[in-house]
Amino acid sequence: MESSAAETGDASPEDLITAVEHLVRYVRLSARAGGLSTAASSALARLSREGPQRLTELARAEGVSQPGTTQLVTRLERAGLVRRSADARDGRGVLVALTPTGRDVLEQRRAERSRAFQRLLGELTEPERRATGTALLALARVIEDGRDPV
Repeated sequence: MESSAAETGDASPEDLITAVEHLVRYVRLSARAGGLSTAASSALARLSREGPQRLTELARAEGVSQPGTTQLVTRLERAGLVRRSADARDGRGVLVALTPTGRDVLEQRRAERSRAFQRLLGELTEPERRATGTALLALARVIEDGRDPV
């Protein structure tokens, strides 16, 4: 009987990328609270982690155009998830901040994702769970250390 790449640890980079894509899609689709798009969820998460930001900073950090970010922020503001205010350092600038409602929606989405991920982990053997935790935390550390994807 042949062993799979997952069993032997001989997965190719392409196999690993496919696995990551499946995982990201699974976890992303598990979050339903607020009916947010991926872009909206990402922007809310960034505001939660990093605090209020200027529209230009948010657009740059999210890797999208400023007009696209302006439209997104307008939709999020109408939904009561963010608020805009004048930048105290520069009256011409506008800061975008998460509202308490936005924080609640984001926390609900994180809880949904956590439950979905926990269900996946429940399907693994104990050695697989340990290996998964070690690998994911190591990859997150490398990314947080500022590795540029290109």
